[in-house]
Amino acid sequence: MQKILTKIILVIFDILFLISIFFIVKYFLHQDIKLQDFIFAILIILLLLYFSKIYVFRYDFWQETYLIYKNLFISFLLILSFKTLNQITIDNYFIIFYFLLIFILFPIFKRFLKRVIFQIDFLKQKVNIIGEKKQIENFKKEIKDNWYLGLKYSTKKYNTLIIISKDFSVKSLESITQHSLNTYSEIYIVPYLDSINFLHSNILEYSNIRKNLIHIENKLLKKSNILIKNIFDKLLAILITPIFLIIHLFIVFLIKLDSKGTVFYKQKRVGKNGKVFEIYKYRTMYEKGDIILKKYLKDNPQEIEYYKKYHKYKNDPRITKVGKFLRSTSLDELPQIINILKSEMSFVGPRPYMINEIDLIKDQQYFILKVKPAITGLWQVNGRSNLSFKERVDLESWYIKNWTLWMDFVILIKTIKVVFKKVGAK
Repeated sequence: MQKILTKIILVIFDILFLISIFFIVKYFLHQDIKLQDFIFAILIILLLLYFSKIYVFRYDFWQETYLIYKNLFISFLLILSFKTLNQITIDNYFIIFYFLLIFILFPIFKRFLKRVIFQIDFLKQKVNIIGEKKQIENFKKEIKDNWYLGLKYSTKKYNTLIIISKDFSVKSLESITQHSLNTYSEIYIVPYLDSINFLHSNILEYSNIRKNLIHIENKLLKKSNILIKNIFDKLLAILITPIFLIIHLFIVFLIKLDSKGTVFYKQKRVGKNGKVFEIYKYRTMYEKGDIILKKYLKDNPQEIEYYKKYHKYKNDPRITKVGKFLRSTSLDELPQIINILKSEMSFVGPRPYMINEIDLIKDQQYFILKVKPAITGLWQVNGRSNLSFKERVDLESWYIKNWTLWMDFVILIKTIKVVFKKVGAK
């Protein structure tokens, strides 16, 4: 009953949203179009959304937004084709403007809608989790924090079960799965292998022997993906260069006003295929900073241990007042757009490691040094300075193996959010 009611509510409000956008576009473009003449377009959008199962599964916001955008694009092409074949007299500008508004407003509307309806406890899907203790805690935290999922952890009267396969033997897992399917109509299984994102994998069926094959690729080692990523980087860099130049003049003034020294700071970093290059940053430290640091570490020896774990100092005395602001907002890394234009870096990817850090990457070197380092990445939007060095390396290895252009887009959006909130910046 709870699932059906939630589905009905979501569908009804989506219909009302799509109809509302129709009348908004009609008003602004002064088009004399009746709703019944456009209803075919709304039906095409709804059918594609329905068959993508966004009304069935409790998707994460970013996965659902990806599915919405994907189906809106297909809907747009289908509607234009249907209109042409059936000689429907609706202006193409009307359709284009309609879809532009939907692209912008639909994800915002979905967030607002789910924020409201999932305040109602009855509409939350009750979930129990069994498996490894650490992962159970991770899932419980996600269910609690991510209200968009509309889930509620419960060990009693739950209608959904998540089975974390790690630490179960194959025989135990099969037994639990069979028993669970006898009790519940559906269950979710978390794969043992968590270094691969199976969402974009292809599953093949060998029906004669009743076996499945999961096709896995190392995404950022494919030439076609590298080309797409490079084009994306160059286009984005060109687009934001005028904005960068305006901000640059303001930052130069602040740096010169605050302390003596150069505007830019250059440092050798390890790039793609182990090639050493000079990274550009705004200077955020006083001149003769090594002398200041030496005295500080003598008085604060605990900072040495902190650096060994996080590869940063908790309170670095070398940083200027303007430098603290630039670092907390990540504006100190803005000049790396120059590195992107020089094809030395990307917008999203692994961090540019220092030469003395390469040996610490250990067995992940193969993945990380095969791609360009970047301004931002998974570690910046998942804890930043609060993560240990090993945790950062693991995240970057995961990113390379599971890369998609959509993931880059999501990381860039999350980076903006993290920067504004000043999370974990040092």
